[in-house]
Amino acid sequence: MTISIIGLGLIGGSLATDLRERRLARRLIGVDSRPEHGQQALSLGLIDAFLPLDQAVAQSELIICSTPVDHLSRLVPDLLDRIGSTQVVMDVGSTKQAVLEAVAGHPRRDRFVATHPMAGTEFSGPRAAVSGLFEGKCCVLCDTGHSAPDALEKVQNLYAALGMRLVELDGADHDLHVAYVSHISHIASFALALTVLEKEREEERIFELASGGFSSTVRLAKSNADTWIPIFRQNRENVLDVLDEFINTVSRFRTLLIKKDFGEFDRLIRKANDIRRILHS
Repeated sequence: MTISIIGLGLIGGSLATDLRERRLARRLIGVDSRPEHGQQALSLGLIDAFLPLDQAVAQSELIICSTPVDHLSRLVPDLLDRIGSTQVVMDVGSTKQAVLEAVAGHPRRDRFVATHPMAGTEFSGPRAAVSGLFEGKCCVLCDTGHSAPDALEKVQNLYAALGMRLVELDGADHDLHVAYVSHISHIASFALALTVLEKEREEERIFELASGGFSSTVRLAKSNADTWIPIFRQNRENVLDVLDEFINTVSRFRTLLIKKDFGEFDRLIRKANDIRRILHS
């Protein structure tokens, strides 16, 4: 089938890479507001053509929206206005409530499938595309009861062919859960990076002393602000709730250090170790 990908960043580019390698698309069309991204994607062989939105939509059986989430509430309804009765629109955004509210009641709502493939790196742009990025990862499908069976099946088959595990949630639950497992991790990483940069004026010393643990903890601090500010804006209430819990826990550790209560510190660390059970590693 012919697939258009709107937004040729890390996720869009990685999808294009895997769709091509696994021969899941007969033709791949790229759409992006930045012409340089289109040219990069062409030169990297990620797409077969870089076209304006209207031309891409007219030629596609499946349209994948991989833009920053603040564009989705306008983009997806616009696409549903343009498509025919057999075409399918899907998104890959990290927040779901806003786009789901934007399409509620649309005459072609059933041609839209809301998804969130939970995979990524801290890099951005077409050159950040990674082969096999989605293999073994989780993909959340949201409010599937509002999607036509054939549209849902097409998207499910695509993700299954990419090696993803599929989970279904409603939009509200999705946004709450990702605040815990993804969004707070980025805020914590940004905060730690800023703390170290403020306290350690001699950058050379940071590089000398940085170990694997520090590097992995602040890896997310290299993430693109253009991607994350819209996510924080849309999921603000959930992130605030999680952030309050996180701040309370950090304050608890601070109090234990002040009191020199290392017995309780030990108990909390051992309790935290139980995360191994959840992560199965």
